[in-house]
Amino acid sequence: MPGVLRLWETSPTGLDPRAERFLSSLSVDARLLEDDLEGSAAHAAMLGRVGVVPEGTASALVRELGAMLAEARSGTLAPAEPAEDVHSFIEQELTRRLGDAGKAVHAGRSRNDQVALDVRLYLRRAFAEAGRGVLDAIGAVCDLASANVETYMPSYTHLRRAQPSTLAFHLLAWCAALERDYGRFADAARRADECPLGSAAVAGSGLPLDREATAAALGFARPSRNAMDATADRDACVEYAAAASTLLMHLSRFCEEIILWSSAEFGFMGIADECSTGSSIMPQKRNPDVAELIRGKAGRAFGSLVALLTMQKGLPLGYDRDLQEDKAALFDLRDTLAGTLPAFAALVEALRPKPEAMAAALETGFAEATDLAELLVAKGVPFRDGYAATKAAVAAAASKGVGLAALADADLAAASSAFAEAGIKASDLEAYLRPEACVARRDGVGGPAPARAIEEIARLRAFIAAAVAT
Repeated sequence: MPGVLRLWETSPTGLDPRAERFLSSLSVDARLLEDDLEGSAAHAAMLGRVGVVPEGTASALVRELGAMLAEARSGTLAPAEPAEDVHSFIEQELTRRLGDAGKAVHAGRSRNDQVALDVRLYLRRAFAEAGRGVLDAIGAVCDLASANVETYMPSYTHLRRAQPSTLAFHLLAWCAALERDYGRFADAARRADECPLGSAAVAGSGLPLDREATAAALGFARPSRNAMDATADRDACVEYAAAASTLLMHLSRFCEEIILWSSAEFGFMGIADECSTGSSIMPQKRNPDVAELIRGKAGRAFGSLVALLTMQKGLPLGYDRDLQEDKAALFDLRDTLAGTLPAFAALVEALRPKPEAMAAALETGFAEATDLAELLVAKGVPFRDGYAATKAAVAAAASKGVGLAALADADLAAASSAFAEAGIKASDLEAYLRPEACVARRDGVGGPAPARAIEEIARLRAFIAAAVAT
């Protein structure tokens, strides 16, 4: 059975229907309908200005493309078979509506630069949308941190209690990673801000196109600099996927901590019913399903990144049909972020810290030990000697089942002569080793002291405001 005539065919023979179904991308790239209409209108207007097509024809094309764009936005126009792809659909629909004038729209371009343009226009929105979602996430975390500047808890290394800290400081560590994530999307968007239209198939067009004009009309900073690269390049897709994967890796780590903290074993916080679910069989259960699913989405994003990289790794320049596979990965990534970022913000808003449980965790594990070693250093004891003395004091306290501040002078003397030589008495330790004192001393840049946390929250809020304003 003969296939349907395509834009690239000059005879009615057609494709084998099985090959035709395999090659069709309409079910995927239909999402680019509005982008393709916008790009086609800019191209048609330029063709009229430079005299490649009569001005009347160009005006008719621009007018009809604008009408089709309005229809697409209202949902009354959608790509449909037998078109091979969204580009074919638009040209065929223009020809149906305008007759021979519709056939003029493709002068000076190829489907290769057409799809490259559509992807850039789509990515421009995707980068901006991801950036807004990251800013919302930072804002939600800042709100929680602001309410917990003096909520004391252990920090961890190797998932073992390390030093006294605060919940705000831990949350601000999340914000530091999220701020970098925002920067990755913004940086990649700047690199992607060039227009491939007019590159044609691989070597540009011999027609007198005005590429600067179409780039400006579509809001790009510049036209692409090499026609061959422009039609074969999918770096912007890869960078979006890499930024999305890094972001979701971070969110996965944060959600793992939420899952741990909200468990009975930690008991550091609860999750409001709005972002937790029940069990179908165990009435007592509340499960951190939102956090778990966000954690699971990271693997999906990693898969899209690997697919985009693998798809391109062996391709010669210029365009190859393999690149048709870029859109499914790109669209899935955007959908994933569009669902995950608001869910993460909602999850953070649903967290209910339990300060008493966090403070209780500082009563065991000797998180204050580093402060005792540093006190010895401040009194003139070499650090390695202070470390050894403190380790002996920790052993003494552990044998008695008490904290370091509960040791007597005799205990310190038995642990190490360094304490007496430094003039440190047991009575000095109670106030010095309190969690709030340990945290307050760490007031250097990047430290957990409440004053520093307040400064950092204010800086982040200013960063969000500035980013939203641009």
